[in-house]
Amino acid sequence: MRIDEIRCVLIVGAGTMGQQIGLQCATHGYAVMLYDISPKTLDAAMIQTKAYAARFVSERRLTRAEADATLSRITSTTKPEEAADKADLLSECVPEDPKLKRKVFAQFNRLCPPHTIFTTNTSSLLPSMFAKATGRPTQFAALHFNKDVWLSNVADIMPHPGTSEETIALLIEFAKRIGQTPILLKKEKSGYIVNSMLQAGIREALTVVVNGFASVEDVDRAYMGIMRSPIGPFGILDFDGLDTAWRISDFWAKKYFFLRQLRRNANFLKEYVDKGRLGVKSGQGFYTYPDPAFRQPGFVQGSGRKS
Repeated sequence: MRIDEIRCVLIVGAGTMGQQIGLQCATHGYAVMLYDISPKTLDAAMIQTKAYAARFVSERRLTRAEADATLSRITSTTKPEEAADKADLLSECVPEDPKLKRKVFAQFNRLCPPHTIFTTNTSSLLPSMFAKATGRPTQFAALHFNKDVWLSNVADIMPHPGTSEETIALLIEFAKRIGQTPILLKKEKSGYIVNSMLQAGIREALTVVVNGFASVEDVDRAYMGIMRSPIGPFGILDFDGLDTAWRISDFWAKKYFFLRQLRRNANFLKEYVDKGRLGVKSGQGFYTYPDPAFRQPGFVQGSGRKS
């Protein structure tokens, strides 16, 4: 395939990342098909996408006419056959469950045209875990985006050993065409570059709290005060989604079952998930939204410290 032959991008999974990747592609002229098994999720995704577009207009990133044209390029469906029909590039954005991802790739391999390039937006797993299931391993690699896609505009491209050089070159050019800086990993690495560093820090932050050394708030205060960051590890977890964080933690706890601390950390996150406290998307996680404590004046200095 040549880069100019990519015209329609299929997003499989209409959660936050799926919405943002789809909007980024549509903003840069691509037709976007947003697919999800849940009509409710798709409806919410289209509402949020329109809200993003309205924000772009208010921030003068787009004119009203450009925003309308962008939205006109995005369609949605719960029918996999319809979703796959004209796909030139597929971006998989389903939850971090290897079995689910294999099932999705196998399904769309049967439905998509032979030329379709498959990519995964996995944040912590490896493309070699799903390469065989895609049925087209030479046309498959990780193409990972960061939230918010239009601000954190770095796209990680991570091939598996069977990815063709042509696919790698195509994905590098595609990333550039949608306003991203492509970062090519020479071999597979869980978490890519920045996520690897971030996940290590978050793992240690969880360990500190789970073992009773300090509170959630004080861990974030320490990080924000020393690193001069507007957000700490637990605020980041809230924005990423505690359900996503739990799935990742649970996967690695099972893989490295002999590291008991990983299981304790996963169980700690599961308590929040079971209560429906998923972070920003549910209005409550470690903090309450839309006005979390860490954004209040004096938070780092300890104002409003819990007893």
